[in-house]
Amino acid sequence: MRFTEIGCPAVDKGTNEPNKFFDPKSAESALPRHSNGRRDDLIQAQYLRAIMSYWDDPARNPISPVYGGRMLEMAYAHVWAWDARPWPTFPNETGLWSDGDNWRLGHWVTGRIEAAPLDRVVAELCEAAGVHDFDVSRLFGLVRGHVSGETESARARLQALMLAHAFQAVERDGKLVFLPLPRRSAAMLTRAETAYEEDGGGGIREIRAAAAEVVGRVRLGHVAAEAGYEDRVAEAVFPDDGADGVTALDLPMAMTGPEGLAVAERWLAEARIARDQLRLVLPPSRRALGAGEMVALEDGSTWRIDRIEDRGTREIEAVRVEPTSREPSDAVEEVVATTPYIAPVPVSPVFLDLPLLSGAEVEHAPHLAVSALPWPGTVAAYAAPGPDGFTLNRLIERRALIGRLVTPLRAARAGLWDRGAPVRVQLPTGQLSAAEQATVLNGANAAAIGLGDEDDWEVIQFADATLVGENLWDIGMRLRGQQGTDAIMPAIWPEGSLFVVLDGAPVQIDLPVAARGLARHYRIGPALRAVDDASYVERVRAFRGVGLRPFAPAHLRARRQGGDLALAWVRRTRIDGDSWEGFDVPLGEASEQYLLRVWAGGAMRRETVLSVPNFTYSAAMRASDGIAGQYSIEVAQLSDRFGPGPFSRIAFDD
Repeated sequence: MRFTEIGCPAVDKGTNEPNKFFDPKSAESALPRHSNGRRDDLIQAQYLRAIMSYWDDPARNPISPVYGGRMLEMAYAHVWAWDARPWPTFPNETGLWSDGDNWRLGHWVTGRIEAAPLDRVVAELCEAAGVHDFDVSRLFGLVRGHVSGETESARARLQALMLAHAFQAVERDGKLVFLPLPRRSAAMLTRAETAYEEDGGGGIREIRAAAAEVVGRVRLGHVAAEAGYEDRVAEAVFPDDGADGVTALDLPMAMTGPEGLAVAERWLAEARIARDQLRLVLPPSRRALGAGEMVALEDGSTWRIDRIEDRGTREIEAVRVEPTSREPSDAVEEVVATTPYIAPVPVSPVFLDLPLLSGAEVEHAPHLAVSALPWPGTVAAYAAPGPDGFTLNRLIERRALIGRLVTPLRAARAGLWDRGAPVRVQLPTGQLSAAEQATVLNGANAAAIGLGDEDDWEVIQFADATLVGENLWDIGMRLRGQQGTDAIMPAIWPEGSLFVVLDGAPVQIDLPVAARGLARHYRIGPALRAVDDASYVERVRAFRGVGLRPFAPAHLRARRQGGDLALAWVRRTRIDGDSWEGFDVPLGEASEQYLLRVWAGGAMRRETVLSVPNFTYSAAMRASDGIAGQYSIEVAQLSDRFGPGPFSRIAFDD
């Protein structure tokens, strides 16, 4: 014979009628007889332990003389039900499975079977400590998870279990006995049967702690079971009683929300009741009463014996207890939030060698923008001088908004609002938003446009953003060539150019100053995977450090003075150039220098370094340079660290 369906619902008194199930959507829904309807995983576990141990007894399950096997093949007994759906997605994803709500009080052992019986856990800890003479037969409970340090004593390891499951350890005749609080009193004590103390006193003395020691609030820290095992806090409070004492405790145990709340409520109730202590002396005839027993007085109060000193008479110290404090309140069990599984798909990294945007950046370090669908949560960027020896460079937690131009974007004048036709951008993820013009002037809605593999990125800002289709946005009312990128703005950004929103998601990577301009290897991928995982993307890049690049001179003008040509321009700065408080913008470089070049016929005819923003190109110089007809002059500011910045150019036709 084989059992094809044994089991018990995880509900209070589920063993009274194991075949009953609770399902509000079914006409056959019912609770077992006398059940209060609370979840009880322990009774389900006890049912399975009972039926297995009962039929494991050879006296009840004998070996057949006919076929040489036992009457019941318990190795093939089937428990209803182990669910094939993945835990904990089932039962928590009720949007996928409508019977997920039934799991809490149902017959499922999925998600419960791994809980260890309390008596077995205590026994294992005792044996690990070298204690073999112990009794755990009266302990009942389930331990969902318990962490104990290797350097902790056995007492410290047991302390969390004793606090959570309300049991104590007492010594009886040389044996360590673990006892929960009894449900009923072992004896009734009266004043008449107490013995005299050594000083001649007798009777029963009750002691009450000061009101200042009363606890009004208990906070219990624990690990949330049945989910991502994050830290949780359960709190119990007596409202409006004037007690403001707070007790905070952390248990290294995994519990459900109602279990943690039940422990906190019990601690709070017991702390109130335990204000009262009892001292009395009993005659030797009461030797049967031992530590851990609960006794009652004539007034109906109940007390737990904590200490006995035997001096012929038995001096007893007890504390006030109440068996009903162990009854939990009717707490609502919340649906556990599960962490969705994210496949380790490759990410899409984009390196951006950008000018200084706020002035707080590292001048020579590039930015890294990463996007992925789905987003892996955290992306790791590793760097190495060569193809091996990668070390972690940066962790990126925000997905960047990276898209592409669907329509080309033509050049426009910098410093003025570009009110031309909107440029259409496709963004696979994320959203854009419009902004007031004053907000844009204060730095909002910045983006970079480039070709990806090139160093040149134009920084723009925009005030209008309109969703015109699925993942399609029209960007209008633009400011072009921001932060000195007007000098590298091409005549047209073609369709397919990259569009990266500079909203803080792109972050700077660590780059040694000595490595500027040198090719380095980078591997970027999900942080939960190793650097050699197939999901990582490798790039080899060298960066000039555009944050060090001077801006192109502004207002390059030329004036005829007889046969000479007088040129002048206005210096610009890449550092703190937006303030109107100073007399002039900061220099931003070690010294003021400019590189001037004269071009004619596709060849450079003259190159000179200047220290002032003006130059006179005389007729004699032109004759010496062999200039006749068309030629051009260009000027760039020089940086000791970067070299010449972008050139401003003016053309002539003599």
